[in-house]
Amino acid sequence: MGRYLILFLSLFFVGFANSMSQPIISVDGDKATIKIDNIDVGMSGFVVKHLNKEHSIILKNAVVSGFDKKTKIATLKLSDYDALKQNSLPSGKWKVSVGDEVVLAFGYSRALLIAPNEEIYHRITKALPTLEWVHPDLFATVLSFNGHPTPLKEDFNNMCSISSAGLLYFYIHENLFTLDCKSMTILQITKAPLKQESLQLPFYSRVEQINANWFGSGSSKLKAYDPYYYELLVKNNPKNKELYDLIKNKEQKLSSLLDDFDMKDEK
Repeated sequence: MGRYLILFLSLFFVGFANSMSQPIISVDGDKATIKIDNIDVGMSGFVVKHLNKEHSIILKNAVVSGFDKKTKIATLKLSDYDALKQNSLPSGKWKVSVGDEVVLAFGYSRALLIAPNEEIYHRITKALPTLEWVHPDLFATVLSFNGHPTPLKEDFNNMCSISSAGLLYFYIHENLFTLDCKSMTILQITKAPLKQESLQLPFYSRVEQINANWFGSGSSKLKAYDPYYYELLVKNNPKNKELYDLIKNKEQKLSSLLDDFDMKDEK
């Protein structure tokens, strides 16, 4: 199983190792489109306006919200770019327009892995040696600064921004989930039945204690690994049929999460 996992993950990583860029062909409010041979819904990036041959500026965040395989047209959801905040500098009045460049899958060579123990963490990271891994100690330090022993979505988003990580991995009950680090959309679910003999909460790190706020979301210590991270995945992927089927076949204690899906007629 170990060799299969390494081969499968390596083949998957090859397809997402490099960023890709395409010009915008249409803009309508907070939506834009590009033409591209293939792209996964949920991939994130940003819009660049080239002012001249030597100067350019990042205008917006961009997340792929839809892709038509027949027309090869991808629809992008645009939002304010917040990775590099500098309140002392003017923001400018440039708007996204046709011809601006969209860069997607930026930072997919860097990743953060959430794992239940040290052994599983090392087995998965060694399976993908070409990835530059952001150590969970750094994330635990960020959580301690924020006072969140239980990591929230905004904590993951913050960590992705400050570490320039493009991919986020969760190992949960014999499955490895690959997510876009900004949108937290599932890109791949890989069956990985690794033996788990111990559990560290909220995830494996060498940080002994994460400081907590007096109250508020994330201030309580995480009590259960699998249910919490499954809930986090469902909240950010309510239309993912593969995730729905996976949870449906799990233990009865996870059945309440099925109500959070938006599967409509697919149920």
